[in-house]
Amino acid sequence: MSTHTDKQQLRHLLRQRRKALSKKTRRLATKKINRLLYPFIRRQKRIAVYWAVGSELSLWSLIVTAQKRGAQVYLPYIEPKKRQLWFTPCPRLPRHHATARYLNLLQQHTGKHKIPQFNGRKIRARYLHTLLVPLLGIDHLGNRLGQGGGYYDATLAKSCQRQPLLVGVGFSCQQVNIIQAENHDINIPIFVSEYGYQYLGGKH
Repeated sequence: MSTHTDKQQLRHLLRQRRKALSKKTRRLATKKINRLLYPFIRRQKRIAVYWAVGSELSLWSLIVTAQKRGAQVYLPYIEPKKRQLWFTPCPRLPRHHATARYLNLLQQHTGKHKIPQFNGRKIRARYLHTLLVPLLGIDHLGNRLGQGGGYYDATLAKSCQRQPLLVGVGFSCQQVNIIQAENHDINIPIFVSEYGYQYLGGKH
């Protein structure tokens, strides 16, 4: 079986795992993970997060806290027909999750992955201090499995001269024993789940 097929099957399994979390388990884990991420907030430092879609871990609480503490919060921006991500300033968020109407007012563009995009001065990853990386899966060596678009791999390969601190975030059910790594795959040194911090071994 090819590596591509293996990864597609693993993506399907991990999506099912994440969707199967009960509302209570998800709520408690989300609250704990967001709080565990607070130490990465630094006043006037640039931290990139992501806009949770579907069953992804929400970072809403972290974003609100980071903005209150004076951090510069950024979101990924997908340029049409390009793999390398830009990062644009995150709009000021209210304390609680916005209504659909609020999102529609802020949202400037949604790409094919249905991820809200926002206008603002774009910067590249090398100008970030910390980058919280979304994932479908991660193993104990820090090998990451994403959605398959290759955006983060392409982005971080381009900015290899100066890398932000990479932190993988997700639920504990997303960690697996082995993910078959390819040469272009990025490696994540830290994974934060509801069970705490894990410093991962491997090529970093």
